[in-house]
Amino acid sequence: MRTDTPWSTLPARDHLLAGAGDAAGAPVLDVVVPVYNEEKDLEPCVLRLHDHLARTFPYAFRITVADNASTDRTPEVAQRLARTLPGVRSYRLEEKGRGRALRTVWSHSDAPVLAYMDVDLSTDLNALLPLVAPLISGHSDLAIGSRLARSSRVVRGTKREFISRAYNIILRSSLAARFSDAQCGFKAIRGEVAQRLLPMVEDTGWFFDTELLVLAERAGLRIHEVPVDWVDDPDSTVHIVRTATEDLKGVWRVGRALAVGALPLDRLARPFGDDPRDRGIGGVPRGLARQLVGFCAVGALSTLVYLVLYSLFRQGVGPQIANGGALLVSAVANTAANRRLTFGVRGRGGAVRHQAQGLVVFAIGLVLTSGSLAALGAASGSPSHGTELAVLIAANLAATVLRFLLFRAWVFPDRDRSGDASRPVGAPAHRPVDAPASRPADRPVDDPASRPADRPVDAPASRPADRPVDAPAPLPAAVTADDTHHELRNVR
Repeated sequence: MRTDTPWSTLPARDHLLAGAGDAAGAPVLDVVVPVYNEEKDLEPCVLRLHDHLARTFPYAFRITVADNASTDRTPEVAQRLARTLPGVRSYRLEEKGRGRALRTVWSHSDAPVLAYMDVDLSTDLNALLPLVAPLISGHSDLAIGSRLARSSRVVRGTKREFISRAYNIILRSSLAARFSDAQCGFKAIRGEVAQRLLPMVEDTGWFFDTELLVLAERAGLRIHEVPVDWVDDPDSTVHIVRTATEDLKGVWRVGRALAVGALPLDRLARPFGDDPRDRGIGGVPRGLARQLVGFCAVGALSTLVYLVLYSLFRQGVGPQIANGGALLVSAVANTAANRRLTFGVRGRGGAVRHQAQGLVVFAIGLVLTSGSLAALGAASGSPSHGTELAVLIAANLAATVLRFLLFRAWVFPDRDRSGDASRPVGAPAHRPVDAPASRPADRPVDDPASRPADRPVDAPASRPADRPVDAPAPLPAAVTADDTHHELRNVR
């Protein structure tokens, strides 16, 4: 998994103005149509899509045909469409993979809203504006079409229906996914989110969609779902068994990465709300209410585990040894759970130090509970098991309050290297609303800082003489899409 994404938080979502794209020379929406050997269906698809957008879409738009290694006449058809239709361009990649095509074009697009749809246009195009509207308005980060929503109308065979629903059940049970339809070829994403999220997505095939959505959801990004009308394409060339096998491998890989905290999802954090006042309230500790809820939930489970372990250990050893063993096991689990769930610390960095500090907190709790047991024994001689448990519960309540204070102030303090006391360890620093980040999230990957010294920062990229002035800049000749060198050339 790649982790070389910027550290600064994502900016607040803003509403895109209707004239913003025209003024900047870039469209508001870039719709990508990935194709492979679609010489027959490509032209009717693009003509229909272009006509629909020209008639109904109130913003500037672009249609990009992403040909990934077609061996038929698809590149020629795409090139002809790019010459004859305004706002249409084509790119060719020399390696197959829908995910590779989407990631390459999205990563280098200058549009603030990016979308894609399958070439067969199985989804009713009337859902396109509702799909991108929440992204344009600043309400959501991603949007997906759902064939499994109650109000959706879907025409497809029993086999595909069963596979689709079974796959989503697997995602919900294994990856705790809450979105309803991962594989519908009808999705959109805001450009600044794509710049951060795409480098973390490893898959280059059909699992690309699922991986993108799972990581976005785990990072707390907002995903909007649109019920769609969808008619199955009987001529689809998707190999169901092979695709399902690769998807299951992807589920295992992503689940393992999430379980060990290998993904820096905190780099996708959004500020709370778009109003600057939401991030400038003085005297209120950030995240205190959420941390209290998480700590209480973890504490309740830890106490239950502790009492069960104490009862088991007590059958073979004395109360002090049983108490120490049960408290030690539950304390290690409690520290690990609070580290991830309550205080939002992900990854392996500092885990050993946090456990060591947690053991110090455990020692304080051990003194409280052991002292309570000793005092009970001195007072009553041979107390009953129920009395011992009651005293331990009371002592643990006191130890729990102390544990939360020590965790918040010492083990997982809200500070970063610059002394910002407003975020958990490992989370990106919050930036003032009007302060520029070290690299803006909406700046393309090939930013001016990486250009040759003899080229002005604001100078446009060189373009072929036969390309119109207002045409979008082509992708670079070589693009590193997934840590692998992918040759790419513009066929327009």
